[in-house]
This record gives sequence, structure tokens and C-alpha cells, in this order.
Amino acid sequence: MIASELFFNKIQQQYNNQLPFVAYRKPQSLDLKGIFQTNDTVCKVKNYKETGFVFAPFDDSEKSILIPLEHADSFDSICSTEEAFHPNQNEITFKELEKENHIELIAKGIQFIDKNSFEKVVLSRKETVAVSGSKFLTFFKNLLNSYTSAFVYCWYHPKIGLWLGATPETLMKIEGHQFSMMSLAGTQDYKGTLNVDWQDKEKREQQIVTDFITSNLKPLVKNIKISEVETVKAGNLVHLRTMIKASLNMDGFNLKHILSVIHPTPAVCGMPKQTTKKFILENENYNREFYTGYMGELNFEQKTGPSSKLRNTENQAYTYYKRSTQLYVNLRCMQIINNEAYIYIGGGITKTSNPEKEWEETVSKSKVIKSIL
Repeated sequence: MIASELFFNKIQQQYNNQLPFVAYRKPQSLDLKGIFQTNDTVCKVKNYKETGFVFAPFDDSEKSILIPLEHADSFDSICSTEEAFHPNQNEITFKELEKENHIELIAKGIQFIDKNSFEKVVLSRKETVAVSGSKFLTFFKNLLNSYTSAFVYCWYHPKIGLWLGATPETLMKIEGHQFSMMSLAGTQDYKGTLNVDWQDKEKREQQIVTDFITSNLKPLVKNIKISEVETVKAGNLVHLRTMIKASLNMDGFNLKHILSVIHPTPAVCGMPKQTTKKFILENENYNREFYTGYMGELNFEQKTGPSSKLRNTENQAYTYYKRSTQLYVNLRCMQIINNEAYIYIGGGITKTSNPEKEWEETVSKSKVIKSIL
């Protein structure tokens, strides 16, 4: 454990030396974690039996990037929120052509849905904002101070790029034999209450995600339990969420196969998966790269034990380690290149979608990142 000032100095030093790193804080936690690679090799995941921090693209035909623990130094710190942060309240601006292009894309998606090509598709856009690229560490601190319920991260590789974000969505958690996933969809502005009047379109959009996850998991796990749908707050927005828990079939367990079945989920791609993915790649007119991919701890060792009230000798006798994988969907994120921030936002489209309202939803989502610049 090191002081937070030293932790952030380490990030800046690693960046100046053009060496890969990731710094992150999990939801509802004060613990800051940093993994600092000791060389600039681009390491790629091969079989998901590796140990390290994985950074995966939207397009699952492309390789995921790994910061391997065996070639990295790890440091922990406590997240200090002592620095005063005042969100950027400037009016959200955009180019009229951006709006026209996105509305046209949404209309095209609805046409394909009407032709029964698919049930739901998630369409996105990329927005460019002028920033001072050297202030990335300030942006990271602002994200940490603003979004305590999100997975907040700063990821860098000199041969790939610099990404930051604060995502509300967990893809999956595996701790020993226990498995859990989140079905998150539907978006409205937060108006001071979680008592939200959800429309049928939003409810249906979220149910599609839940059904996809459960039907694809059934052959791979046992004892599936599905929670009630609840409204949750994420920054300036609210979403519909269902938690899905199960026990893993450890005989023949294959994490790579599970991820290939699940990712990308209908929450970021659509349904059916391959048809909507093809539509996205052919019609969005930009490369999502790592937006709507996933990231997180892959095959970490998690130390567990009995109550801390027991004597040290007893603790040692009962302490054991289990494998833990915790992955998050890369939403509410940006990529910084030189003095420009590329902000990625999107939303789920169904046959009842209103293109103008879908556009407005992306504007609301863009505030998550724009407010910290």
C-alpha cells in the first residue's frame, strides 16, 4: 500500500516512460489498484488461462490485450477524494451534421428490424472534443471523485492508446465456483428519484438482454437464479438491472468458451448476435475499437479466510486462495489521442424506438465524460 500521491506519480512516470499500465477502482470501493508492465510488449490473450488485466475489443474476432502480472509491478493505494472537483456545467454542444447522421443510422436500424432482420440493435457514435492530452491524470481523478458506484479506470499502452472511463455495467464475476452476470439496459435521466416510469420499449430492451444471457448460460452452468428487475442510478442516468447468479460446472470449465458465447451481449450489440454485429460493423462508419468491449482482472488469486477475531495461527490454518475473474463492459469511456478526446456513446434500438429520443439519450450519456473534462 502506497500513498495516493505516490500512486499517481507512478502513473505519470509510467506514461512518460511509454510503458503500459492500468489503474482502476472497483464499484463502491476506496481501493486503488495499479498494474505497471515492465516492458512495452503487446501481450495478447490466447486461451484465457493467463493471469493479468484483460482489455478486450467489441469485435470478438480480434484479439484481447493483456497486461500480464508476471511481467508487471503491482501497487495498491487508497482513493482520496480530498481534491475539490466541480463538474463541467458548460452547455453540451454538438454539430448538427452529427445529429442528422445518427438519426439516419437509427432510422436505418428500425427499417431492418421491421424487415424481421433482428429484434434489437445497439447503435453508437463517436464524438470529438478538444482537450489538453497532458491532463489525462486530472481527468482520471475527476472520474474517481464523480462516479463512486462505477468501475473507474485509466488504461494505457504506447502501441495501442490511452483510454479512460467509468462504466456502470459488470459483464461477469467468477469467484471459485460462483458465477454472476448483470443484465443492464434501458436509460433515462436521473430526476432525483428511483421511482421511474419505464416505457414498454425500455422494459422489452432489458428483457431481451436477460433472456439472451440465461438461455446461453444454461448449458454451461447450474442452479441459475434470476433477480427481480430493479432501477439503479449510474451518474446522471438510471437503468434497469437484473442480476443473474449460478454455479459453474467445473468439469471441463472453459472461460474462453463462455466469453465467446456471451460477448458481445444484446446490451451492446443486439439480437441475434451475429446478424446485428454485422450490421454494426457495416453501418456505424467508425471503428468502436475497445468501446463496448470488456476489461478487468483475469484469473487473479483471491485470499479468503475466517474471522479476523481468530488468532493468527488459526487464521493461517484456515486461509486459502481461490481464482477470481471480474470483468466489466467498457461503457461511458473515451480515448485520448494528442489533444483530442473521442467520446463513445450509444443506445438500444427496437421497433418502437423514436430516432429523436434515441439521439437525446446519447446526448445525456455523453455528459458522463464531458462533465469531467
